Amino acid sequence: MPTDLRDFLEIPYDELEELNLEAKQRRLDRVSIDTIREERMRYLADEKRIKAVTVCFSDLEGRLHMLDYDKKFLLKSADNLTFDGSSIRGFSQQSESDLRLGIDWSAFYWLPADFFGPGKVLVFGEVLERDGAPYTADMRSQLKAYMQALYQMDGTTCNAANEIEGFIFKGKNAEQAYLDNGGFEFLSTGGYYHSLPSDPLRSFIDTAAEVQRAMGFANEKDHPEVAPSQFEMNYGYTEATIAADQIQLYKLICRQVAHKLDMTASFLPKPVTGVNGSGMHTNISVSRGGTNLFYDANGKDGLSESGWNFVDRILGNGLDLCLIMNSSVNSYRRLDPHFEAPNQIKASAIDRGSMVRIPLGNSKSARIEVRSIAPDANPYMALYAFLKTGLEGPENLKKNARRIPVLPDNIYDAIDAFASSKFAVDLLCPEVHEKYLNVKLMAADRSPKRLGTLIKRSEIQFHHEVTNQYLWSRF
Repeated sequence: MPTDLRDFLEIPYDELEELNLEAKQRRLDRVSIDTIREERMRYLADEKRIKAVTVCFSDLEGRLHMLDYDKKFLLKSADNLTFDGSSIRGFSQQSESDLRLGIDWSAFYWLPADFFGPGKVLVFGEVLERDGAPYTADMRSQLKAYMQALYQMDGTTCNAANEIEGFIFKGKNAEQAYLDNGGFEFLSTGGYYHSLPSDPLRSFIDTAAEVQRAMGFANEKDHPEVAPSQFEMNYGYTEATIAADQIQLYKLICRQVAHKLDMTASFLPKPVTGVNGSGMHTNISVSRGGTNLFYDANGKDGLSESGWNFVDRILGNGLDLCLIMNSSVNSYRRLDPHFEAPNQIKASAIDRGSMVRIPLGNSKSARIEVRSIAPDANPYMALYAFLKTGLEGPENLKKNARRIPVLPDNIYDAIDAFASSKFAVDLLCPEVHEKYLNVKLMAADRSPKRLGTLIKRSEIQFHHEVTNQYLWSRF
């Protein structure tokens, strides 16, 4: 069809950034959802150049799913959207398949048309039971509800910023073609901070950073990482639910930009033997009334007593949380101490092999950094687990006999710890604990029980961010 017959919305990047930053600020200001719903629906009705709304949600393992709704249909049916939950691994069974999909109108994004197509906007959805109640396996809803409860109780706000590493490989769909190609091909063999301004890796980083900036990420810095073809793009801290949404968007943006450049952005924790893996260092702070509760100029490493209590609870339950932080077979390759792996269950201001690091900070930036989390973790489940554990977990953990010096080096030990953990059951609820355990066992049982030295095809093929029905059926 000739393009001159179509008139779909395309917004310049500087205007996109203003729109998305304003929308984020309204979320932070907790503007009434009824007010925002009315504004967004009126905008969609008035803006004739929008053809579709992309509604996205995440499954139990953290995969992002997207449905495009015709704008006119959505405006009429936004309160009656349904989808087949039995097609989503970890959600409902075939006998109870239908689930509802609500719209979180506050989580609304304007999209760069050159990478997402003209005439589209994006909004996050909320998975609901048939009766409209929040679906227990929708970890985004659980995180959001917990954040709202803390704020309503005494004004507590939890903030997070994530440092997400990934790899760029040559060719499209390099993960799906791993079985046929027998491996990955690096785009660049440069190292940490070392990349020419116009080489392919730097071009990818620059382009992805522009898209993130346009979508309101509040960028800070970006650079190649230690391993060949590895990258990291950092952005500002924000409220935990927004931060988790941004993790999903970060990976989506990177994959979309790479695809357009005939590359693949991979968030496998350890895609290549012999080089550093990828992490998702998660910085967390807690505030109340504008005061950072983690800061104390006279405290050890500048951290307050409540901050250290938060850290102790995380460390004391590190074994219970390991499967949430490292949710795939491949992620246990990253926990190799020869490659700067943060596998030691301890906290330190300087030792990067520690599960938790205490970065330099002041009254504004004081925080803790959980380093033992892989980029394929479900961000909603992980942040929910960290915050609920750090704020409400068991006390007197220094006397806990279950404390061990290092995290497991294989998924089966992590599964055993998670399966036997009453704390993990209470944290997630019995139903979600069982569903998550089952999907982890399914993937683990399709891979070698001992990692060995070389990365196996199965841990790529059945990695939860790569797997589709076609690959899964080739076992």
